[in-house]
Amino acid sequence: MTRKQIVPFVVGILVFIGFIALRWVKRTSAEANDQKHPITTSAEMPATVARVERGQIGDTLMIAGAFKAFQDVDIHAKVAGYIKKINVDVGDHVKEGQTLAILEVPELQAELTGADAAARRAKEEIRRAQGDVERATSTHAASHAMYSRLSQAAQQKEGLVAQQEVDDAQAKDLGSEAQLSSAQAALSAAQQALEVAEATQKQYEALSNYTRIVAPYAGVITMRYADTGALIAAGTSSSTQSMAVVRLAQVSELRLVLPIPESIAAQIHLGDPVKVRVQALNKDFVGKVSRFAGSLDMQTRTMETEIDFENRSGRLLPGMFTETALKVSGNQNALLVPLEAVTQNKNDATVLAVDPKNIVEERHIKLGIQGKDYMEVIEGLTERDRVIIGNRSQFQSGQKIQAKEIGDEYLKTGEGN
Repeated sequence: MTRKQIVPFVVGILVFIGFIALRWVKRTSAEANDQKHPITTSAEMPATVARVERGQIGDTLMIAGAFKAFQDVDIHAKVAGYIKKINVDVGDHVKEGQTLAILEVPELQAELTGADAAARRAKEEIRRAQGDVERATSTHAASHAMYSRLSQAAQQKEGLVAQQEVDDAQAKDLGSEAQLSSAQAALSAAQQALEVAEATQKQYEALSNYTRIVAPYAGVITMRYADTGALIAAGTSSSTQSMAVVRLAQVSELRLVLPIPESIAAQIHLGDPVKVRVQALNKDFVGKVSRFAGSLDMQTRTMETEIDFENRSGRLLPGMFTETALKVSGNQNALLVPLEAVTQNKNDATVLAVDPKNIVEERHIKLGIQGKDYMEVIEGLTERDRVIIGNRSQFQSGQKIQAKEIGDEYLKTGEGN
């Protein structure tokens, strides 16, 4: 090979070596970047976690609710009939005992007339039976006196009075006594018939009074279901769907029903002051605990508690939303976990904890006071444990995740209340 042929060959080899070196340098740099930013495998799902830290759980619990009328019922008719007149409409304020509507029931009036006639007839029968008893009593007295005199005369002197006369007098005495007993029985039957007739009369009189539909308490008409001429079925009928005439609500006093969580149910007492914020009026109202169930609802694990509010001014309306601030015992150094991390099922509560190797583990925990965003943990977790918040259904025990931890500034600022 000549000198001129050797030079190009050497240059080509040097270019090839330089190309190989450049590729090696780029590959090494890429591998170094990959080590700094490893690619997440499909098995390592990203998950948001928060650390369990100690902080302050507030002594005020906010519960949303809505006012209810103290009493609120549909007014039905006791008897079936046509509305002859209706005296009220929506928004009318009525007094207790005020007539709301009048029903027309022609057949009921006829039955009442028949009951009145039956009662009068029974009274006449009693008077006739009383006359029969008086006559039978007189006849029996005379017959008995005659028999007594003849019997005494026959005993005083033998043969003075024929035995036949004594026997005839005795027979008349016994017959008159039987007639008296029969007349007394007829009088008793007539008296019983009068009692039945009067009971029937009172029944129809009571039903007749039900043609006037009256207000059971003072309140306001919130609904009117029927108009004049409408056919109203009896409210006690089970074979037909009865229609109410009006709906009456007692709004001079309102009640607020709150579901108190299990964690503070034992701290509720009668007469406890309760501060309520009504957003629609932008005003606070103070009431007192009037009654509570004394037991927990097995589905919601809450205790129904009622607070009464005087409302004679009418400013508060049923249905207005409220925010109620309940004073509960606080803890300045509680172990806190976000509400989104806790799953509750009746008496059991669980969280998904994450160990140092980012492996998911289900933990059973015991809860204490519940705040607005966080809950106190009494057992099952320790300080600085990590728990998954949100989308718990995507993870299961033993699964490895890529943990994305959120800050805990809320614990330092008291936002865990």
